[in-house]
This record gives sequence, structure tokens and C-alpha cells, in this order.
Amino acid sequence: MTFVVVDKDKHTIPFFFNEVQDDFIKNKLNKAIVDFEDGRITNISLLVLKGRQQGFTTLITAYQLARTITSRNFEGLTLTDKADNSEAIFQNKAKLFYDYLPELLKPTEKYNNKRQLLFENLKSSWGIDTATKNVGRSRTLNFLHGSECAFWKDGIANIQAGLGEALTKNSIKIYESTANGFNDFRDMWKSNEHINCFYEWWRTPEYRLNFENKTARTRFLNDIDRKSDWIWIRLKWLRDVKFLDENQLYWYYKKYASYIDKNLIKQEYPCTEDEAFIASGACFFDTETIIRRIDELEDIKPVSQGYFVYDYDGLKVSNICWKEDKQGYIKIFEKPKVNYPYVLGGDTAGDGSDNFTGHIIDNTNGKQVAVLIHNLDEDLYAKQMYCLGLYYNKALVGPEVNFSTFPVKELVRLGANLYIRNKEDTIANKTEKKYGFRTTVLTRPIILAMLKEIFRDSIFLINDIDTLKEALTFVVNDKGKAEAQVGYHDDLIMGLAITYYIRTQQSMQVYIDKTELEENILKDFGFSDEDEDEFGSDIVVV
Repeated sequence: MTFVVVDKDKHTIPFFFNEVQDDFIKNKLNKAIVDFEDGRITNISLLVLKGRQQGFTTLITAYQLARTITSRNFEGLTLTDKADNSEAIFQNKAKLFYDYLPELLKPTEKYNNKRQLLFENLKSSWGIDTATKNVGRSRTLNFLHGSECAFWKDGIANIQAGLGEALTKNSIKIYESTANGFNDFRDMWKSNEHINCFYEWWRTPEYRLNFENKTARTRFLNDIDRKSDWIWIRLKWLRDVKFLDENQLYWYYKKYASYIDKNLIKQEYPCTEDEAFIASGACFFDTETIIRRIDELEDIKPVSQGYFVYDYDGLKVSNICWKEDKQGYIKIFEKPKVNYPYVLGGDTAGDGSDNFTGHIIDNTNGKQVAVLIHNLDEDLYAKQMYCLGLYYNKALVGPEVNFSTFPVKELVRLGANLYIRNKEDTIANKTEKKYGFRTTVLTRPIILAMLKEIFRDSIFLINDIDTLKEALTFVVNDKGKAEAQVGYHDDLIMGLAITYYIRTQQSMQVYIDKTELEENILKDFGFSDEDEDEFGSDIVVV
């Protein structure tokens, strides 16, 4: 081992990989290089989301230096969030690695200053700088390391634009950072255009703490089961779900206790990737509850995904069948049950919204059993909602009518079972019956308050991860209004809020007399009486 590092106790020791460093090199970076060379990927770009002091800056600096002194025509660059960090990385990491090398391994230097190492014979170099809009414009880079890139003052997008054509086609790009709310780094993470690498804090072996004495240990372990504050619920989850040992739990608790702003623990030492990006105190819903539910659902797939196909003669929809498609815009989590009442609410695209949405809930218990989300045309959206409502036992259907009444008019024409609202006619001094749900300054706070209660007390009813993730970006703005974070959407959230609100117009009990209902709906789907036993359990697939 030729590289050395200074550990946290200020001892100079050989540089051996810790667990996360070893995993990153072997299973992420090296694999990405091979995949690129074999044509399985077209871009080597890795994002590292991490907790504090897990050793990635040290690792990537060592990797670049090793490439610089062993390769010809290699040019690497590290960009940091501020000048002080640039100098610290150069002096305390890169220079330390280089200065302790045996003389036989040191190539001929041309420059060796506080910003760059340049080796004349190899024509290779590694440099470090602060991330600014014009940095690196005149260079040709084989390797780019973005250190704490979520904190770059000018943003990652501006830095990338400034680099322009500086990066070669086979360049390695590694962006590593702790999270910093909703910014370019999170956008990159969610884009699916990079190799995402999340490393939980407990994968760092030294993040554990011994108890002061037996009394402290006993009290701490008892408090996990006895107390109900956030930290104790979190510790119980870490123990029972993530299987952390008591010394890891105690380290986390002590770290939490040391912060004045307790929310910092989520950003500095995240337990899930979604938690890391949460803007402190801004979310309308309880983020802890949502993240736990997402974690529970991560490996659970819909029982079916696709969309409806049908014949349409300009007047009516007929011969309805289900088309299974893994990329389909309708996800079914639970198929309809015979004689059960269902409700289908929806949010129509408009006012900056890109998607039409629909949610089916089982009205006997409020469970979310199906979701529709797509940027369909209005007429296609109405027909898919009609088919979905028909499939779920002629569900009560209540789309929003704020931005267009066309979908609800189409549903009326097709014969859907529609939600009816009261509209006050102040001129005639009477109440009119209108189809569909209208979101107003009066109804909006009510439906969101109802949904907030469900997310808080009955999160187990929500089965769609996309809906849950959208809830994480539904925040209270500076004026106190609950809405989607800038750059994000609330189509699913508003659609679900409408669904729960309109459910009072639908029965909440299983139908007793099922014969007529079964026969009518079977005929609507083109089934014969012999198919009756299949209804509510299987979908016709084409």
C-alpha cells in the first residue's frame, strides 16, 4: 500500500478502503467502465448521495491521482463548493498522497502548486478549483469529480453548461454530495440518467458508540420501546426494520442530541435517499410517515399495469378489454371485488399541470386500489376514466371541473355514475345540481386537511409510491399556501384529495343483492353469464 491518509485521530496510516469505498470502486465505478466499454451504457456518470465523512472525497482524489501518475494524457479536475475546501483537499489529501510516495513512483513534475499537479513526461495532470460558471472551459477532461455539488453556489446545471465540450466522450463523471434540499442534484438523482449510489450512514463502521455504563445502556434500550417522540420512533424503526445493533443506535441518538436544529440529522445522516432531500419543515405532510410507507412498498409491484382498449363508434364505448403493459399509465393494486363499492376521483390537467390523474378507492375501507396518471387528451382521459369506473363496479366518478368541463360532459354522455355537487344560484335564489368537483378557496383547504389526516393516521391505505413521492414535494410556501414545490406537480395529490372527499356520495357497505349488479356490469364488458364467477378477480387481457 503506497498511499497514506491522516485518520480522525490525526495518525498517518496506510490507506485501505472502508466498506463503502470498496463497494463503490468494485461494484459501481469499475462496473460502469466495463459496461461503457461493452456498449451497455453510453455515459459514465455516477451520483453519490452520502452521509457526512464517509470517505468519498478521499477515495476519488486518490483514484484521480493514481490515474494521473500511471496514465498518459490523463487530465482530471475536482470542483468544490468553496475555495477553502479546494485548498484543503489539495493540501490534506492529494499532496499527502503524493508526498508519501516512494521516489521511484513519482513521475517528473512540471508543476506542483496549490491548484495543480502536472507531470511533463506523461502529459498528465490533476487540478482542483472552485465551481464557477466559467471553470474548465479551456480544458479537455477525462475525469470530473464534483465534490459537495449540491452546495455549488452557481448550481450544477450552470457549471455543466460552462464546461461545454471540455469532457471527452469516455470521461468519468462523479458527483458526490450530502443532500441540500430540492435543487439540481436532486433533479439529477431523479432523472434516471445517471448511476445512483446511495450509502446509508450505518455502512461506515466507525459510526457506533459504546455506552458509558450499564445504567445508561438499560435506560436507552428501554426508552426505545417506551417513548414516542420522533427520535425514539426512528430508533425503533432502525432496530426492527434495518436491524442496526445497539451501539449504532446509540451513536445515532447522540448525534441527533448534539444538533440544535434536530432536522439536520435527516440531511447529514440520511436513512433513505428520499429523506436526504427533504427541505426541513416545508412539507405539508408528515415526511417520516411517508418515507416509512415508501420503504414498505419498495419491493411490492402492482398486480397489473396497462390501460383499457375498446371500440368507439362516435356514440358509445363497447368491447372493453384490458391491455397489459408494463409501461401502462394505469396501475392496479387490488382487483375489484364482487358487490364492493368504489370511488374514482381525478384531477384534470390545467394551470401548469401536465397530467390527468385518477384514483380508485375501496369505499368500504378507503384503500387506494388503482391509479391513473398520463398526459392524455381530454377525450381519451374521459374514456379511460369511464372504463376504469365501469370495471370497478360502476364506481362513483368525480373529476375536477375547474379548467375544463369536457371530461365530465363526456362521462355524462357515456353514462358514468357521476358525483353531484350543489351550486348556489344567487340570482334565482336556488340550488342547482352540477356534475364533477370544483376546487375553490373554500373546498381546497377542506379536501387537503382530510387528506393530511389520512396520510398521518392511515398511511397504510396508500399503495402508490408515485403518489407518496409527490406528497414529499407538496410544501407550504412562504405565504402559507400548500402547493407543489416549484418545478414539481400536485396532480396525484389533488386527485386523491378529491377522491376521499367525494366518497360520502357512495355506499360504504358491500351490496347485499348482487344479482342485478353483476349481470349488468358483465354485459357492459361483453361477458356471458358463464363468466360470472370470473368477475372481480381477473381482467380480460389482450
